[in-house]
Amino acid sequence: MVNKDFVELRVETAGAKDVGRKIGRLPRKVMNLLNVSSGDYIEVESDKGSTVLQVLPTLREEDDYTIRIDGYTREALGVGVGDIVRVRRIEVVKGTKVVLAPTIPMRWDRGFVEYVKEQLLYKPVKRGEVVFISYYFLPEPIKFVVIATHPQQVVYVDSDTFLDLREEPVKEEVVRRAVPKITWEDIGDLEEVKERIREIVELPMRHPELFKHLGIEPPKGVLLYGPPGVGKTLLAKALANEIGAYFIAINGPEIMSKYYGESEQRLREIFEEARKNAPAIIFIDEIDSIAPKREEVIGEVEKRVVAQLLTLMDGLQERGKIVVIGATNRIEAVDPALRRPGRFDREIEIPPPDKRARKAILEVHTRNVPLAENVNLDELAGVTHGFTGADLAALVKEAAMSALRRFLRSEQVELSKPIPPEVLKKLVVTKDDFTEALKLVHPTLLREVFVEVPEVRWSDIGGLEDIKQQLQEAVEWPLKAPHVFESMGIRPPRGILLYGPPGCGKTLLAKAVATESGANFIAIKGPEILSKWV
Repeated sequence: MVNKDFVELRVETAGAKDVGRKIGRLPRKVMNLLNVSSGDYIEVESDKGSTVLQVLPTLREEDDYTIRIDGYTREALGVGVGDIVRVRRIEVVKGTKVVLAPTIPMRWDRGFVEYVKEQLLYKPVKRGEVVFISYYFLPEPIKFVVIATHPQQVVYVDSDTFLDLREEPVKEEVVRRAVPKITWEDIGDLEEVKERIREIVELPMRHPELFKHLGIEPPKGVLLYGPPGVGKTLLAKALANEIGAYFIAINGPEIMSKYYGESEQRLREIFEEARKNAPAIIFIDEIDSIAPKREEVIGEVEKRVVAQLLTLMDGLQERGKIVVIGATNRIEAVDPALRRPGRFDREIEIPPPDKRARKAILEVHTRNVPLAENVNLDELAGVTHGFTGADLAALVKEAAMSALRRFLRSEQVELSKPIPPEVLKKLVVTKDDFTEALKLVHPTLLREVFVEVPEVRWSDIGGLEDIKQQLQEAVEWPLKAPHVFESMGIRPPRGILLYGPPGCGKTLLAKAVATESGANFIAIKGPEILSKWV
Protein backbone atom coordinates (compact mmCIF):
# COMPACT_ATOMS: atom_id res chain seq x y z
CA MET A 1 0.00 0.00 0.00
CA VAL A 2 1.24 3.49 -0.87
CA ASN A 3 0.44 6.34 1.53
CA LYS A 4 1.56 9.94 1.36
CA ASP A 5 3.54 9.35 4.58
CA PHE A 6 4.77 5.78 4.12
CA VAL A 7 4.93 2.77 1.79
CA GLU A 8 4.05 -0.78 2.85
CA LEU A 9 6.65 -3.27 1.63
CA ARG A 10 7.14 -7.03 1.83
CA VAL A 11 10.23 -8.23 3.71
CA GLU A 12 12.79 -10.32 1.81
CA THR A 13 16.24 -11.65 2.71
CA ALA A 14 19.39 -9.56 2.25
CA GLY A 15 22.60 -10.43 0.45
CA ALA A 16 25.52 -11.95 2.34
CA LYS A 17 27.60 -8.77 2.07
CA ASP A 18 24.83 -6.64 3.67
CA VAL A 19 24.64 -8.59 6.94
CA GLY A 20 25.23 -6.37 9.98
CA ARG A 21 25.63 -3.17 7.93
CA LYS A 22 22.24 -1.53 8.71
CA ILE A 23 21.29 -1.43 5.04
CA GLY A 24 17.82 -1.63 3.50
CA ARG A 25 17.70 -2.31 -0.24
CA LEU A 26 14.74 -0.89 -2.15
CA PRO A 27 13.65 -1.08 -5.81
CA ARG A 28 14.25 2.12 -7.78
CA LYS A 29 10.54 2.87 -8.17
CA VAL A 30 10.03 2.65 -4.39
CA MET A 31 13.02 4.94 -3.85
CA ASN A 32 11.36 7.43 -6.20
CA LEU A 33 8.05 7.16 -4.30
CA LEU A 34 9.83 7.89 -1.01
CA ASN A 35 12.01 10.55 -2.65
CA VAL A 36 15.23 8.98 -1.35
CA SER A 37 18.61 8.40 -2.96
CA SER A 38 21.46 6.00 -2.19
CA GLY A 39 22.88 6.84 1.23
CA ASP A 40 19.70 8.50 2.55
CA TYR A 41 17.92 7.20 5.64
CA ILE A 42 14.57 5.45 6.10
CA GLU A 43 12.57 4.38 9.14
CA VAL A 44 11.25 0.82 8.97
CA GLU A 45 8.34 0.10 11.31
CA SER A 46 6.37 -3.01 12.26
CA ASP A 47 3.77 -3.69 14.94
CA LYS A 48 6.56 -4.88 17.26
CA GLY A 49 9.32 -2.33 16.73
CA SER A 50 11.12 0.12 14.47
CA THR A 51 14.63 0.85 13.25
CA VAL A 52 16.46 3.28 10.97
CA LEU A 53 18.47 2.06 7.98
CA GLN A 54 20.60 3.46 5.20
CA VAL A 55 19.14 3.07 1.69
CA LEU A 56 20.78 1.30 -1.23
CA PRO A 57 19.11 0.17 -4.48
CA THR A 58 18.26 -3.51 -4.83
CA LEU A 59 20.46 -5.65 -7.06
CA ARG A 60 17.55 -7.81 -8.29
CA GLU A 61 15.34 -6.63 -11.12
CA GLU A 62 12.44 -8.89 -10.10
CA ASP A 63 11.96 -7.12 -6.74
CA ASP A 64 8.63 -5.27 -6.59
CA TYR A 65 7.48 -3.39 -3.47
CA THR A 66 9.97 -5.27 -1.31
CA ILE A 67 12.65 -4.32 1.17
CA ARG A 68 15.69 -6.54 1.64
CA ILE A 69 16.94 -6.54 5.24
CA ASP A 70 19.20 -8.92 7.17
CA GLY A 71 18.29 -11.29 9.99
CA TYR A 72 19.47 -8.90 12.73
CA THR A 73 17.11 -6.20 11.45
CA ARG A 74 14.23 -8.67 11.10
CA GLU A 75 14.80 -9.76 14.71
CA ALA A 76 14.81 -6.15 15.93
CA LEU A 77 11.51 -5.54 14.10
CA GLY A 78 9.97 -8.85 15.16
CA VAL A 79 9.14 -9.81 11.57
CA GLY A 80 9.90 -12.67 9.24
CA VAL A 81 10.35 -13.10 5.51
CA GLY A 82 7.09 -12.28 3.72
CA ASP A 83 5.74 -9.98 6.46
CA ILE A 84 4.68 -6.39 5.72
CA VAL A 85 6.49 -3.35 7.16
CA ARG A 86 5.91 0.39 6.84
CA VAL A 87 8.77 2.43 5.37
CA ARG A 88 9.11 6.21 5.40
CA ARG A 89 11.85 8.72 4.75
CA ILE A 90 13.49 10.21 7.82
CA GLU A 91 15.97 13.01 8.41
CA VAL A 92 18.91 11.94 10.56
CA VAL A 93 21.17 14.49 12.25
CA LYS A 94 24.89 14.22 12.85
CA GLY A 95 25.79 12.83 16.27
CA THR A 96 28.26 14.75 18.40
CA LYS A 97 28.64 11.83 20.83
CA VAL A 98 27.73 8.13 20.77
CA VAL A 99 28.22 5.79 23.75
CA LEU A 100 28.55 2.03 23.15
CA ALA A 101 28.97 -0.89 25.56
CA PRO A 102 29.72 -4.54 24.74
CA THR A 103 27.54 -7.49 25.76
CA ILE A 104 30.55 -9.34 27.24
CA PRO A 105 33.58 -8.02 29.21
CA MET A 106 36.26 -6.74 26.82
CA ARG A 107 39.48 -4.73 26.80
CA TRP A 108 40.80 -2.65 23.90
CA ASP A 109 43.14 0.16 22.94
CA ARG A 110 42.58 3.42 21.07
CA GLY A 111 43.30 1.76 17.73
CA PHE A 112 40.31 -0.56 18.17
CA VAL A 113 38.05 2.41 19.02
CA GLU A 114 39.08 4.08 15.77
CA TYR A 115 38.37 0.83 13.90
CA VAL A 116 34.84 0.64 15.34
CA LYS A 117 34.23 4.27 14.44
CA GLU A 118 35.39 3.60 10.88
CA GLN A 119 32.91 0.70 10.63
CA LEU A 120 30.05 2.93 11.83
CA LEU A 121 30.74 5.90 9.56
CA TYR A 122 27.44 7.37 8.25
CA LYS A 123 25.45 4.50 9.80
CA PRO A 124 22.31 5.51 11.74
CA VAL A 125 22.19 4.57 15.44
CA LYS A 126 19.69 5.13 18.25
CA ARG A 127 19.62 4.50 21.98
CA GLY A 128 18.83 0.94 23.03
CA GLU A 129 19.57 -0.84 19.77
CA VAL A 130 22.32 -3.37 19.08
CA VAL A 131 25.03 -2.76 16.47
CA PHE A 132 27.28 -5.44 15.02
CA ILE A 133 30.97 -4.90 14.27
CA SER A 134 32.85 -7.45 12.12
CA TYR A 135 36.47 -7.66 13.21
CA TYR A 136 38.88 -9.29 10.78
CA PHE A 137 38.93 -13.09 11.21
CA LEU A 138 36.42 -13.39 14.06
CA PRO A 139 33.72 -15.90 13.00
CA GLU A 140 30.90 -13.75 14.44
CA PRO A 141 30.54 -9.97 14.73
CA ILE A 142 31.02 -8.25 18.11
CA LYS A 143 27.77 -6.94 19.61
CA PHE A 144 27.52 -3.46 21.12
CA VAL A 145 24.50 -1.80 22.72
CA VAL A 146 23.97 1.92 22.10
CA ILE A 147 23.83 3.40 25.64
CA ALA A 148 23.33 7.05 24.69
CA THR A 149 23.52 9.51 21.82
CA HIS A 150 23.81 13.26 21.69
CA PRO A 151 21.51 14.75 20.55
CA GLN A 152 18.99 12.28 22.07
CA GLN A 153 17.48 11.04 18.79
CA VAL A 154 18.49 8.96 15.80
CA VAL A 155 21.94 10.16 14.70
CA TYR A 156 24.61 9.14 12.24
CA VAL A 157 28.32 8.81 12.99
CA ASP A 158 30.85 10.90 11.08
CA SER A 159 34.54 11.72 11.47
CA ASP A 160 33.82 14.46 14.06
CA THR A 161 31.62 12.28 16.28
CA PHE A 162 33.13 11.41 19.67
CA LEU A 163 32.80 7.64 20.18
CA ASP A 164 32.79 6.58 23.83
CA LEU A 165 33.47 2.84 23.90
CA ARG A 166 32.87 1.38 27.36
CA GLU A 167 34.57 -1.81 28.56
CA GLU A 168 31.97 -2.84 31.16
CA PRO A 169 29.27 -5.03 29.58
CA VAL A 170 25.53 -4.46 29.69
CA LYS A 171 22.71 -6.98 29.44
CA GLU A 172 21.66 -7.14 25.83
CA GLU A 173 17.97 -6.20 25.51
CA VAL A 174 17.23 -8.90 22.97
CA VAL A 175 15.02 -11.95 23.46
CA ARG A 176 17.23 -14.99 24.03
CA ARG A 177 16.15 -18.21 22.39
CA ALA A 178 17.46 -21.74 22.72
CA VAL A 179 18.85 -21.69 19.18
CA PRO A 180 22.08 -20.42 17.56
CA LYS A 181 21.75 -17.06 15.80
CA ILE A 182 21.64 -18.36 12.26
CA THR A 183 19.55 -16.56 9.64
CA TRP A 184 18.63 -17.14 5.99
CA GLU A 185 21.57 -14.91 4.99
CA ASP A 186 23.95 -17.48 6.49
CA ILE A 187 22.87 -20.01 3.84
CA GLY A 188 24.32 -19.45 0.38
CA ASP A 189 21.83 -20.03 -2.45
CA LEU A 190 19.16 -22.81 -1.98
CA GLU A 191 16.45 -20.19 -2.59
CA GLU A 192 13.90 -22.72 -3.89
CA VAL A 193 14.51 -25.03 -0.93
CA LYS A 194 14.13 -22.14 1.54
CA GLU A 195 10.84 -21.13 -0.07
CA ARG A 196 9.44 -24.67 0.11
CA ILE A 197 10.43 -25.10 3.76
CA ARG A 198 8.87 -21.74 4.67
CA GLU A 199 5.60 -22.77 3.00
CA ILE A 200 5.51 -26.14 4.77
CA VAL A 201 6.64 -25.10 8.27
CA GLU A 202 6.44 -21.33 8.75
CA LEU A 203 2.92 -20.78 7.39
CA PRO A 204 1.20 -23.34 9.69
CA MET A 205 3.09 -22.00 12.74
CA ARG A 206 2.25 -18.36 12.06
CA HIS A 207 -1.28 -18.80 10.70
CA PRO A 208 -2.86 -22.05 11.93
CA GLU A 209 -6.29 -20.49 11.39
CA LEU A 210 -5.85 -20.91 7.62
CA PHE A 211 -5.59 -24.69 7.94
CA LYS A 212 -8.39 -24.81 10.52
CA HIS A 213 -10.67 -22.92 8.13
CA LEU A 214 -9.82 -25.33 5.30
CA GLY A 215 -10.37 -28.32 7.58
CA ILE A 216 -6.97 -29.89 6.87
CA GLU A 217 -4.05 -30.89 9.03
CA PRO A 218 -0.78 -29.02 8.39
CA PRO A 219 2.34 -31.09 7.67
CA LYS A 220 3.79 -32.81 10.73
CA GLY A 221 7.20 -33.63 9.34
CA VAL A 222 9.72 -32.74 6.66
CA LEU A 223 12.50 -35.06 5.52
CA LEU A 224 15.61 -33.35 4.17
CA TYR A 225 18.00 -35.55 2.23
CA GLY A 226 21.22 -34.99 0.36
CA PRO A 227 24.99 -35.59 0.59
CA PRO A 228 26.85 -34.73 3.82
CA GLY A 229 27.73 -31.04 4.21
CA VAL A 230 25.13 -29.50 1.86
CA GLY A 231 23.34 -27.56 4.63
CA LYS A 232 20.52 -29.73 6.01
CA THR A 233 21.21 -28.90 9.68
CA LEU A 234 21.87 -25.25 8.86
CA LEU A 235 18.48 -24.95 7.13
CA ALA A 236 16.66 -26.33 10.18
CA LYS A 237 18.47 -23.96 12.58
CA ALA A 238 17.85 -20.93 10.36
CA LEU A 239 14.16 -21.83 10.05
CA ALA A 240 13.75 -22.13 13.83
CA ASN A 241 15.51 -18.82 14.39
CA GLU A 242 13.52 -16.93 11.75
CA ILE A 243 10.12 -17.99 13.11
CA GLY A 244 11.09 -17.80 16.79
CA ALA A 245 10.49 -21.49 17.44
CA TYR A 246 11.98 -23.56 20.26
CA PHE A 247 14.67 -25.74 18.68
CA ILE A 248 15.59 -29.26 19.82
CA ALA A 249 18.45 -30.86 17.90
CA ILE A 250 19.30 -34.54 18.37
CA ASN A 251 21.63 -36.88 16.55
CA GLY A 252 20.12 -40.23 15.72
CA PRO A 253 22.80 -42.37 17.45
CA GLU A 254 22.36 -40.37 20.72
CA ILE A 255 18.87 -41.85 21.13
CA MET A 256 20.02 -45.46 21.06
CA SER A 257 20.67 -47.21 24.38
CA LYS A 258 21.62 -50.74 25.37
CA TYR A 259 19.06 -50.73 28.21
CA TYR A 260 15.55 -51.96 27.50
CA GLY A 261 13.03 -49.16 26.94
CA GLU A 262 15.48 -46.28 27.48
CA SER A 263 15.66 -45.28 23.80
CA GLU A 264 11.86 -45.02 23.57
CA GLN A 265 11.78 -43.06 26.85
CA ARG A 266 14.27 -40.51 25.47
CA LEU A 267 12.10 -39.99 22.41
CA ARG A 268 8.98 -39.47 24.55
CA GLU A 269 10.83 -36.91 26.71
CA ILE A 270 11.94 -34.95 23.63
CA PHE A 271 8.40 -34.76 22.24
CA GLU A 272 7.07 -33.76 25.69
CA GLU A 273 9.67 -30.96 25.91
CA ALA A 274 8.55 -29.74 22.48
CA ARG A 275 4.87 -29.72 23.60
CA LYS A 276 5.71 -27.61 26.66
CA ASN A 277 7.68 -25.09 24.56
CA ALA A 278 5.50 -24.95 21.42
CA PRO A 279 5.88 -23.64 18.79
CA ALA A 280 8.84 -25.99 18.48
CA ILE A 281 10.94 -27.75 15.88
CA ILE A 282 12.40 -31.19 16.59
CA PHE A 283 15.40 -31.80 14.35
CA ILE A 284 16.60 -35.41 14.05
CA ASP A 285 19.94 -35.69 12.28
CA GLU A 286 20.96 -39.04 10.77
CA ILE A 287 17.39 -40.28 11.13
CA ASP A 288 18.27 -43.41 9.15
CA SER A 289 20.26 -44.62 12.19
CA ILE A 290 17.18 -44.71 14.47
CA ALA A 291 14.52 -45.47 11.86
CA PRO A 292 16.00 -48.01 9.42
CA LYS A 293 13.86 -50.41 7.42
CA ARG A 294 12.55 -52.87 9.99
CA GLU A 295 12.74 -55.84 7.67
CA GLU A 296 16.49 -55.27 7.22
CA VAL A 297 17.56 -54.93 10.87
CA ILE A 298 18.26 -57.79 13.25
CA GLY A 299 18.09 -56.02 16.63
CA GLU A 300 14.81 -55.49 18.46
CA VAL A 301 15.86 -52.05 19.75
CA GLU A 302 15.74 -50.44 16.29
CA LYS A 303 12.30 -51.94 15.60
CA ARG A 304 10.92 -50.62 18.91
CA VAL A 305 12.37 -47.13 18.31
CA VAL A 306 10.80 -46.97 14.84
CA ALA A 307 7.44 -48.04 16.28
CA GLN A 308 7.71 -45.42 19.06
CA LEU A 309 8.58 -42.65 16.58
CA LEU A 310 5.58 -43.62 14.43
CA THR A 311 3.29 -43.48 17.49
CA LEU A 312 4.62 -40.09 18.62
CA MET A 313 4.22 -38.53 15.18
CA ASP A 314 0.69 -39.90 14.86
CA GLY A 315 -0.09 -38.40 18.27
CA LEU A 316 0.90 -34.83 17.36
CA GLN A 317 -2.30 -32.79 17.82
CA GLU A 318 -0.82 -29.29 18.07
CA ARG A 319 -1.97 -28.26 14.57
CA GLY A 320 1.30 -27.03 13.10
CA LYS A 321 2.83 -25.92 16.42
CA ILE A 322 5.28 -28.84 16.48
CA VAL A 323 7.14 -29.93 13.36
CA VAL A 324 9.62 -32.78 13.10
CA ILE A 325 12.46 -32.28 10.61
CA GLY A 326 14.56 -35.31 9.75
CA ALA A 327 17.85 -35.25 7.86
CA THR A 328 19.65 -38.10 6.15
CA ASN A 329 22.08 -38.81 3.34
CA ARG A 330 20.62 -42.31 2.91
CA ILE A 331 16.93 -41.74 2.29
CA GLU A 332 16.51 -45.23 0.82
CA ALA A 333 17.46 -46.67 4.25
CA VAL A 334 14.61 -44.91 6.13
CA ASP A 335 11.62 -47.08 7.08
CA PRO A 336 8.86 -46.57 4.46
CA ALA A 337 6.19 -46.28 7.18
CA LEU A 338 7.75 -42.96 8.22
CA ARG A 339 7.72 -41.64 4.66
CA ARG A 340 3.98 -41.87 4.13
CA PRO A 341 1.66 -38.79 4.27
CA GLY A 342 0.66 -37.87 7.81
CA ARG A 343 4.16 -38.42 9.16
CA PHE A 344 6.96 -37.05 7.02
CA ASP A 345 4.59 -35.36 4.57
CA ARG A 346 7.28 -33.74 2.45
CA GLU A 347 10.64 -34.95 1.21
CA ILE A 348 12.97 -32.18 0.05
CA GLU A 349 16.24 -32.89 -1.70
CA ILE A 350 19.17 -30.61 -0.88
CA PRO A 351 21.29 -30.83 -4.03
CA PRO A 352 25.07 -30.42 -4.20
CA PRO A 353 25.94 -26.81 -5.05
CA ASP A 354 26.59 -25.86 -8.67
CA LYS A 355 28.97 -23.07 -9.67
CA ARG A 356 26.47 -20.27 -8.96
CA ALA A 357 25.61 -21.77 -5.58
CA ARG A 358 29.29 -22.26 -4.69
CA LYS A 359 29.94 -18.58 -5.36
CA ALA A 360 27.01 -17.60 -3.10
CA ILE A 361 28.34 -19.89 -0.35
CA LEU A 362 31.85 -18.44 -0.69
CA GLU A 363 30.38 -14.92 -0.37
CA VAL A 364 28.77 -15.95 2.92
CA HIS A 365 31.96 -17.44 4.36
CA THR A 366 34.22 -14.59 3.21
CA ARG A 367 32.02 -11.65 4.23
CA ASN A 368 34.15 -11.08 7.37
CA VAL A 369 37.43 -12.10 5.73
CA PRO A 370 39.80 -9.40 4.38
CA LEU A 371 40.41 -10.53 0.80
CA ALA A 372 43.18 -9.31 -1.48
CA GLU A 373 42.21 -7.72 -4.79
CA ASN A 374 43.49 -10.73 -6.75
CA VAL A 375 40.90 -13.08 -5.16
CA ASN A 376 38.14 -13.81 -7.67
CA LEU A 377 35.28 -15.73 -6.05
CA ASP A 378 33.71 -16.49 -9.43
CA GLU A 379 36.93 -18.13 -10.57
CA LEU A 380 37.26 -19.98 -7.26
CA ALA A 381 33.70 -21.30 -7.57
CA GLY A 382 34.58 -22.62 -11.02
CA VAL A 383 37.47 -24.80 -9.80
CA THR A 384 35.78 -26.25 -6.70
CA HIS A 385 33.82 -29.05 -8.40
CA GLY A 386 32.34 -31.52 -5.93
CA PHE A 387 32.73 -29.17 -2.94
CA THR A 388 29.78 -28.95 -0.55
CA GLY A 389 29.00 -25.96 1.67
CA ALA A 390 30.96 -27.53 4.53
CA ASP A 391 33.93 -28.13 2.22
CA LEU A 392 33.89 -24.49 1.10
CA ALA A 393 33.76 -23.30 4.72
CA ALA A 394 36.80 -25.47 5.44
CA LEU A 395 38.52 -24.09 2.33
CA VAL A 396 38.07 -20.48 3.47
CA LYS A 397 39.30 -21.38 6.96
CA GLU A 398 42.37 -23.15 5.57
CA ALA A 399 43.13 -20.20 3.27
CA ALA A 400 42.91 -17.87 6.27
CA MET A 401 45.31 -20.10 8.21
CA SER A 402 47.71 -20.04 5.24
CA ALA A 403 47.55 -16.23 5.25
CA LEU A 404 48.18 -16.21 9.00
CA ARG A 405 51.27 -18.43 8.70
CA ARG A 406 52.63 -16.23 5.91
CA PHE A 407 51.91 -13.08 7.95
CA LEU A 408 53.72 -14.38 11.04
CA ARG A 409 56.76 -15.34 8.93
CA SER A 410 56.99 -11.99 7.15
CA GLU A 411 56.06 -9.56 9.96
CA GLN A 412 57.98 -9.09 13.18
CA VAL A 413 54.92 -9.50 15.42
CA GLU A 414 55.23 -9.62 19.19
CA LEU A 415 52.56 -12.17 20.13
CA SER A 416 52.76 -11.37 23.86
CA LYS A 417 50.95 -8.05 23.22
CA PRO A 418 47.74 -7.12 21.32
CA ILE A 419 48.45 -6.61 17.63
CA PRO A 420 47.72 -2.99 16.55
CA PRO A 421 45.00 -2.48 13.88
CA GLU A 422 47.49 -0.82 11.50
CA VAL A 423 49.53 -4.05 11.52
CA LEU A 424 46.42 -6.23 11.20
CA LYS A 425 45.45 -4.34 8.03
CA LYS A 426 48.42 -5.99 6.31
CA LEU A 427 46.91 -9.42 7.00
CA VAL A 428 44.81 -10.31 3.94
CA VAL A 429 43.93 -13.58 2.24
CA THR A 430 45.36 -13.80 -1.28
CA LYS A 431 44.79 -16.00 -4.31
CA ASP A 432 47.93 -17.98 -3.44
CA ASP A 433 46.46 -18.78 -0.01
CA PHE A 434 43.39 -20.32 -1.66
CA THR A 435 45.67 -22.26 -4.02
CA GLU A 436 47.49 -23.72 -1.01
CA ALA A 437 44.17 -24.49 0.69
CA LEU A 438 42.93 -26.39 -2.36
CA LYS A 439 45.83 -28.82 -1.90
CA LEU A 440 44.63 -29.68 1.61
CA VAL A 441 40.82 -29.60 1.38
CA HIS A 442 39.29 -32.35 -0.73
CA PRO A 443 35.70 -32.40 -2.06
CA THR A 444 33.31 -34.61 -0.10
CA LEU A 445 31.35 -35.69 -3.16
CA LEU A 446 34.43 -37.09 -4.93
CA ARG A 447 36.24 -38.82 -2.06
CA GLU A 448 35.05 -42.29 -3.04
CA VAL A 449 36.47 -42.07 -6.54
CA PHE A 450 39.95 -41.35 -7.86
CA VAL A 451 39.90 -37.87 -9.36
CA GLU A 452 42.73 -36.82 -11.63
CA VAL A 453 43.45 -33.21 -12.50
CA PRO A 454 44.95 -33.50 -16.00
CA GLU A 455 47.38 -30.95 -17.37
CA VAL A 456 46.87 -31.70 -21.05
CA ARG A 457 46.02 -28.76 -23.34
CA TRP A 458 44.74 -28.70 -26.92
CA SER A 459 48.19 -27.45 -27.94
CA ASP A 460 49.72 -30.69 -26.61
CA ILE A 461 47.86 -32.74 -29.24
CA GLY A 462 49.18 -32.65 -32.78
CA GLY A 463 46.66 -32.68 -35.62
CA LEU A 464 43.07 -33.89 -35.11
CA GLU A 465 41.83 -30.32 -35.55
CA ASP A 466 38.34 -31.36 -36.69
CA ILE A 467 37.89 -33.65 -33.67
CA LYS A 468 39.15 -30.94 -31.29
CA GLN A 469 36.61 -28.51 -32.75
CA GLN A 470 33.78 -31.02 -32.33
CA LEU A 471 34.76 -31.70 -28.71
CA GLN A 472 34.95 -27.97 -27.98
CA GLU A 473 31.45 -27.45 -29.34
CA ALA A 474 29.98 -30.53 -27.62
CA VAL A 475 31.72 -30.37 -24.22
CA GLU A 476 33.73 -27.21 -23.56
CA TRP A 477 31.21 -24.61 -24.73
CA PRO A 478 28.21 -26.02 -22.77
CA LEU A 479 30.29 -26.23 -19.59
CA LYS A 480 31.78 -22.75 -19.91
CA ALA A 481 28.70 -20.90 -21.19
CA PRO A 482 25.55 -22.84 -20.18
CA HIS A 483 23.47 -19.63 -20.14
CA VAL A 484 24.04 -19.17 -23.89
CA PHE A 485 22.72 -22.65 -24.67
CA GLU A 486 19.78 -22.13 -22.33
CA SER A 487 18.82 -18.78 -23.87
CA MET A 488 18.93 -20.28 -27.37
CA GLY A 489 16.99 -23.39 -26.37
CA ILE A 490 19.81 -25.77 -27.33
CA ARG A 491 20.29 -29.00 -25.40
CA PRO A 492 23.97 -30.03 -25.49
CA PRO A 493 24.78 -33.73 -25.99
CA ARG A 494 24.90 -35.87 -22.85
CA GLY A 495 27.55 -38.29 -24.07
CA ILE A 496 30.40 -38.58 -26.56
CA LEU A 497 31.75 -41.86 -27.96
CA LEU A 498 35.35 -41.77 -29.19
CA TYR A 499 36.43 -44.77 -31.25
CA GLY A 500 39.57 -45.75 -33.13
CA PRO A 501 42.60 -48.08 -32.98
CA PRO A 502 44.80 -48.22 -29.84
CA GLY A 503 47.27 -45.36 -29.39
CA CYS A 504 45.54 -42.81 -31.62
CA GLY A 505 44.86 -40.28 -28.80
CA LYS A 506 41.36 -41.02 -27.45
CA THR A 507 42.34 -40.77 -23.77
CA LEU A 508 44.55 -37.75 -24.47
CA LEU A 509 41.63 -35.95 -26.13
CA ALA A 510 39.39 -36.69 -23.12
CA LYS A 511 42.03 -35.32 -20.73
CA ALA A 512 42.49 -32.21 -22.86
CA VAL A 513 38.78 -31.41 -23.00
CA ALA A 514 38.57 -31.87 -19.20
CA THR A 515 41.50 -29.48 -18.66
CA GLU A 516 40.22 -26.84 -21.07
CA SER A 517 36.70 -27.05 -19.58
CA GLY A 518 37.92 -26.87 -15.98
CA ALA A 519 36.20 -30.19 -15.21
CA ASN A 520 37.22 -33.13 -13.04
CA PHE A 521 38.55 -36.17 -14.89
CA ILE A 522 37.42 -39.58 -13.60
CA ALA A 523 38.97 -42.40 -15.62
CA ILE A 524 37.27 -45.82 -15.54
CA LYS A 525 38.43 -48.86 -17.48
CA GLY A 526 35.73 -51.24 -18.66
CA PRO A 527 36.90 -54.35 -16.75
CA GLU A 528 36.95 -52.36 -13.48
CA ILE A 529 33.16 -52.16 -13.54
CA LEU A 530 32.67 -55.93 -13.72
CA SER A 531 32.36 -57.92 -10.50
CA LYS A 532 32.11 -61.62 -9.85
CA TRP A 533 29.66 -60.86 -7.03
CA VAL A 534 27.00 -59.18 -9.22
